[in-house]
Amino acid sequence: MSDLGRDWLALTEIVRGDDRRKQVSDALGGMSYVRVKALRYLLEGPKTGRELATKLATDPPFVSVIVDDLEERGLVDRKPHPDDRRRKLIELTPEGVKAARRAEAILSEPPPGLRTLAPADLEAFARIVAALLADHE
Repeated sequence: MSDLGRDWLALTEIVRGDDRRKQVSDALGGMSYVRVKALRYLLEGPKTGRELATKLATDPPFVSVIVDDLEERGLVDRKPHPDDRRRKLIELTPEGVKAARRAEAILSEPPPGLRTLAPADLEAFARIVAALLADHE
């Protein structure tokens, strides 16, 4: 195995070892993580069911189940689409915004090992992440 391959595996283990999906789900009343992901995507703005299905990499019927549950919890509303009355837009309620932001706060907290790196190492890390993201998009 190459050094790069070994480093990549180590990085994935670090990320997996700091998985916070259960913590987020518990903080939001035990909802499934796919519902949390839907809330986080809706922070970007209202979406149709099909757009949300694409973001979640699932099918529209399952998105209907997710949205029904989030609507029952008071976290989203369905509104008429301004350009197509046959479609609905799904948008966060104020409580949904709070829940999505709570999830973001938990998920964005860096792990202890990252917080203790020297400033120069953190700058290098930021450059590497930016380069990886640019290549990924």
